[in-house]
Amino acid sequence: MNRKNLNSITCVAAAVLLLFLTSCDSRRIFEKNQEMPVSGWAQTNTVKFDVEIKDPATPANFYINVRNADGYPYANLFLFIKTVFPNGKHATDTLECILADEKGKWLGTGLGDIYDNQIPFKRNVRFPMAGTYRFEIEQGMRLETVPLILDIGLRIEKSE
Repeated sequence: MNRKNLNSITCVAAAVLLLFLTSCDSRRIFEKNQEMPVSGWAQTNTVKFDVEIKDPATPANFYINVRNADGYPYANLFLFIKTVFPNGKHATDTLECILADEKGKWLGTGLGDIYDNQIPFKRNVRFPMAGTYRFEIEQGMRLETVPLILDIGLRIEKSE
């Protein structure tokens, strides 16, 4: 088998695996991650996610996905999370994401020097109405720009 055929087979197998893994997640209502600039996450860089909610009666759990590099200089990350409701009203929460234990060992899952955390944000929440919700996430650290936060994401899933 030549290299071109092997690469084609590998790509097809990866695509099938990705499709299988994403289709098995029956609890997921929404999940998306946004890559941060290499220069760092500036306080002025608001991450925004628009989520269409069709069934507000279904209770949901919210998670914030954080991917950081090993050299991130803190054990935590403070976030300001603004929820804009379909009717224009809004609410803002502050969330402390613990990324390392008291001894400095990174939490979450890691591959090499990159660590992924799924931080619980809210549990068993019922949306007050159907429609498009906007979630805006800002870093709330005391630095203008936070280094080595690679991705920030939002996951909403059906509660059990």
